[in-house]
Amino acid sequence: MHPNPTAIAPAAAALRAGELVAFPTETVYGVGATALDERAVARIYAAKRRPSHHPLIVHVLDAAAARALAHTWPPLADVLTAAFWPGPLTLVVPKREIVPDLVTAGLPSVALRAPAHPVARALLLAAGLPIAAPSANRYQGVSPTTAAHVERSLGLGAVAWLLDGGPTTVGIESTVIDLTGARPRLLRPGGLDAGAIEAITGPLDRAPSLTEHEARSSPGLAARHYSPTATTELMARAQMSASARTGPRPIGALLRGSGEIPGIDHLLELPDDPRDYARLLYAALHTFDELGCARILVEPLPDTPAWAALRDRLRRAAT
Repeated sequence: MHPNPTAIAPAAAALRAGELVAFPTETVYGVGATALDERAVARIYAAKRRPSHHPLIVHVLDAAAARALAHTWPPLADVLTAAFWPGPLTLVVPKREIVPDLVTAGLPSVALRAPAHPVARALLLAAGLPIAAPSANRYQGVSPTTAAHVERSLGLGAVAWLLDGGPTTVGIESTVIDLTGARPRLLRPGGLDAGAIEAITGPLDRAPSLTEHEARSSPGLAARHYSPTATTELMARAQMSASARTGPRPIGALLRGSGEIPGIDHLLELPDDPRDYARLLYAALHTFDELGCARILVEPLPDTPAWAALRDRLRRAAT
């Protein structure tokens, strides 16, 4: 949480030279390139094996830096950035031509966020440029919440520098709000509760359904996403023991709160609180993969707004 200038300076220089740098934000670790260099951005897609119709989020220091990339800046954007930036909120606005089409999946809009993590902010300040950065893992895999996850998923050979800022504090990706239409629209639930946004905006519209190969305004909208190597199944706790008697092993189980499940090889318990659960969820899924689990049985989450982003992540992981 106290960035070391001797680490930040060469990482910033690598970004300015068109290389990739992995770094922590408060949500997950990102793999970044200078957002205005299309050749550098192409390296992100190659490293992640990411389809080009999935756009990237551009990270900036503040609203002034965001406005420099926006063709128009809606008044509501000023209200939301004043309330929630820096933090886990991404805003989609019309883009200026200086933003390469590769960043935005060819769409006329760009997703912008000001991260709160001190390392990310120090890197942005030292580099002096906006940083396009999706999660630092292979496409559709579990997002990394530690530097070790980045090394395991993406590999150190993919980046010039990996900045280790410890475990992330939010643990899931940012909430994405589209401000390009007549009404604000929730594209992706995330680390900022949609209810806090709706207290300002009123009810948010929801994202339309998209085909798998259709360009989308926000990352994280693929039917399958955030998926561990192991097969992930959402299952009531009472059914887990019977399910564990069939199928490949070893089998992991992820519970909300404490409990015992006979027949399970690896049992992890996460707190029965949505913020603490979010902070630890991806680390738990990474742990099951590291243990070589063939299947992961996950206890379903409450059907309440506070758990909506986590239900979204687990639903996509189990697709």
